[in-house]
Amino acid sequence: MAWTAPQITRDLKPLTTPTGDERTLMDGWLDVQREILLWKCGGLTAEQLALQPIEPSNLSLLGLVRHLAEVERDWFRTRFAGEQVGYLYCTDDDLTAEFDLETADAERDLAVYRREVELCRQVTSRHSLDTTYMDPNRKVEMSLRWVYTAMLQEYARHNGHADLLRERIDGATGH
Repeated sequence: MAWTAPQITRDLKPLTTPTGDERTLMDGWLDVQREILLWKCGGLTAEQLALQPIEPSNLSLLGLVRHLAEVERDWFRTRFAGEQVGYLYCTDDDLTAEFDLETADAERDLAVYRREVELCRQVTSRHSLDTTYMDPNRKVEMSLRWVYTAMLQEYARHNGHADLLRERIDGATGH
């Protein structure tokens, strides 16, 4: 039997709890966005995850998983925490290599994504949203709050792509 991406049960509590401190809300909404991506992949085979069904775009659900793992690592671990962890899929010569699926492995790449999210949660849990750092790329001081906001925007945009991709793959819709 072919491997399929695990189905997930989404935690909808952040959607039904509109009060709380800013950190609780930011963590909750970011986790909702992370779960939406995994939910859009649930039940699909590796071949389906790699499909690029919206021409001329090279977007695929697997490419989005790889991209968001790379973005999580870049913003939270490399930039914010200053860890020297390098790229997952990209290179200095090809900053969009995560969308090249020639060497992709869906099961492995989903595990990498989940691990990266957990490592990013660990990094951020020790800091307030007011914590600032000197961004090595932009050469400006930035706050963890700004990074959370940027990540929410990144996920919202790409989860919109994931909605369209999933619908083209098997007709599944929903948010």
